[in-house]
Amino acid sequence: MGTVTIGVSIAVPEPHGSLLQERRAGFGDAAAHGIPTHVTLLPPTEVDAADLAAVEAHLTEVATAGRPFVMRLSGTGTFRPLSPVVYVRVVEGAEACAWLQKQVRHASGPVARELQFPYHPHVTVAHGIDDAAMDRAFAELADFEAEWPCTGFALYEQGTDGVWRKLREFTFGGRTVVPPQPAHADRDSLPTG
Repeated sequence: MGTVTIGVSIAVPEPHGSLLQERRAGFGDAAAHGIPTHVTLLPPTEVDAADLAAVEAHLTEVATAGRPFVMRLSGTGTFRPLSPVVYVRVVEGAEACAWLQKQVRHASGPVARELQFPYHPHVTVAHGIDDAAMDRAFAELADFEAEWPCTGFALYEQGTDGVWRKLREFTFGGRTVVPPQPAHADRDSLPTG
């Protein structure tokens, strides 16, 4: 069956996703239309195609343990000079993203791996383009704001054409289960501390 390149990410919803993708293309990033706008949880990772079912089962477990959270983007940042990237900052939801990516890459799972750089949730808006275009991306999106309830993440596969395509979405579990209460409990019958 061979190998496939996969990634796991949180999609930036519409209209924000398309807007940032178009802006990324407008800054001259040739890869923009092949990469849905996202916050990475697992960077591009090569796996055996035969292991995809195990990956999906693992991601189902991660999603079941996850809980919806507010994701808020605001302003820009950059990894330059270490890495030629300009991004939109995740200003709310970063801790939840960090927890999720650790669970996705957990040593007991099928996609355990070390990262090249410390995890820093963000939305890339320019990568590997000339400095003037990077500066433009940084300045023009400095006032960008978006907020949404994050209710899950998705598994993507990179095609031979370099385009990332969604394979499956994983919705967070976690209905809050309230323990049953006695039908006629009153204040006097409850234990006191």
